[in-house]
Amino acid sequence: MQTNLSPEFQNTPEGEEGEAILRKCVHCGFCNATCPTYQLLGNELDGPRGRIYLIKQVLEGAPVTASTQQHLDRCLTCRSCETTCPSGVEFGHLIDIGRELVDARVPRPPGERTVRWLLKEGVTSSLFAPAMRFARVVRPLLPAVLRDKVPATSMPEAAPTATRAAAPAASGGTVGSAAIAREPARKVLLLTGCVQPALLPNINEATRRVLAAGGIEVQIASGAGCCGAIRHHLSDRAGALADMRRNIDAWWPLVAAAEVEAIVSNASGCSVMIKDYAHAFRGDAAYAVKAQRVSALARDLSELLPDLVPKLAVQLRGASSEALVFHAPCTLQHGQGIRGGVERELTALGFHVQAPPHEAHFCCGSAGTYSLLQPELAKQLRDRKLKNLEQGGATCIASANIGCIQHLQSGTATPVRHWIEIVDAALATARSS
Repeated sequence: MQTNLSPEFQNTPEGEEGEAILRKCVHCGFCNATCPTYQLLGNELDGPRGRIYLIKQVLEGAPVTASTQQHLDRCLTCRSCETTCPSGVEFGHLIDIGRELVDARVPRPPGERTVRWLLKEGVTSSLFAPAMRFARVVRPLLPAVLRDKVPATSMPEAAPTATRAAAPAASGGTVGSAAIAREPARKVLLLTGCVQPALLPNINEATRRVLAAGGIEVQIASGAGCCGAIRHHLSDRAGALADMRRNIDAWWPLVAAAEVEAIVSNASGCSVMIKDYAHAFRGDAAYAVKAQRVSALARDLSELLPDLVPKLAVQLRGASSEALVFHAPCTLQHGQGIRGGVERELTALGFHVQAPPHEAHFCCGSAGTYSLLQPELAKQLRDRKLKNLEQGGATCIASANIGCIQHLQSGTATPVRHWIEIVDAALATARSS
């Protein structure tokens, strides 16, 4: 796609990157066939090709309106279009550029600005946990869009106390190394996340226990926090980069000393963000090299499964009777290009894993803060996804991202859990039998 940058964007990082991405697009429209919002709304401007044209117009100096902003806002950033695109258009990076440029030119109404500020500052704040405890108390009084995001109670730990690993403080600025019977040969850093510890803390605890059972010690760097994705996708580039720098600084002593083999996230939305740190800091003289190293070490938790299966299979001692259906988050299958791994390895561990019969590539509508900012579209996508997930009669829906888990759970009575919790519960059962 030929692009003629306006003087405003010539020789700028945004202009040069945007033009390079746009020139890969050949107008084929294959992307629309797998775009959730295009399938729901049927509007060319609510599909990737239309949004590409809108961003092209912005870069060429055309007038920018609230309508442009709305069409870009409706994008889930699911990146299903990237999986479909035969030309390798990096739409995820392009939509980030477009949103930031449009938001700088189209002031939002006061109500929208307030909500987006609360999401950026509130979700990533240390006050989020006490706020969530209060929200549970007043849950019946909350608007439906907020009530769906607040679990009625904190999920109980799957493993009994007797099997829970101790977590003594570690030296060198880390806390919470999971102790096992013998000193493990392998160590990883775990990003605990900003939302997950308050909403579903058992995911992190289950991760510690399962990795310990597989001979991998978990370390948590003091000072690390939100991966930066929340601010990044709300067009707060400065705030997102500040979150990323804080994490890099917290991790760097262990990374530089080669004391950990990977930086692991058990939320696929965070995994894809950390893997993109190298891109985010590509022009930053102070952080480019460190960010490249961090991105190279970044691993989604599911990427450790192949090494864990042999040790875990011995401990599980047989197949599980639970029938699972796996929902692959967009950040796993499209953002990171990881497809089929969780299903394959859980099957190797003896679980009965089903795949959705239709639209496995389709977004569930969670998409970070999307389900709060675009609740009507998010609910339609959630219900469409659940209809497909529940066709096979599975007794549990498994996923790999807290946002998807919480969003799907708000629309079904079928338990929705992280796959690591399911493995953790099976290990606990095997130990007690």
